[in-house]
Amino acid sequence: QVQLVESGGGLVQSGGSLRLSCVASGFDVAFYGTAWFRQAPGKAREGVACIASGGSMNYADSVKDRFTISRDSAKNTVYLQMDELKLEDTGDYYCAADPRYGSGCQTWWPYDYSGQGTHVTVST
Repeated sequence: QVQLVESGGGLVQSGGSLRLSCVASGFDVAFYGTAWFRQAPGKAREGVACIASGGSMNYADSVKDRFTISRDSAKNTVYLQMDELKLEDTGDYYCAADPRYGSGCQTWWPYDYSGQGTHVTVST
């Protein structure tokens, strides 16, 4: 059974950093494309970053050069390092996975599997 469990969210001041973790079970993250999405109150879900099983990565323009996606196959975990956080980065962050994204990945739905999310609040 595929399961994704996110953690690492919290309250941080603008300009600060957080690292989100997504622990996967039921599959090997090295063979799936994985991604992070977020959703702010009253707004549509937005793709943030993805990493294909082959290693290529894509980022939304809004987070490029501030966020970094990575994975640790030994821990079967995907990370999202978020630096220079802005107020508009506030939202629920979700991890997603899909075996289709091998040579490339996309920062938009669909993905076959997703977790319950972790909340990030960026304050002034």
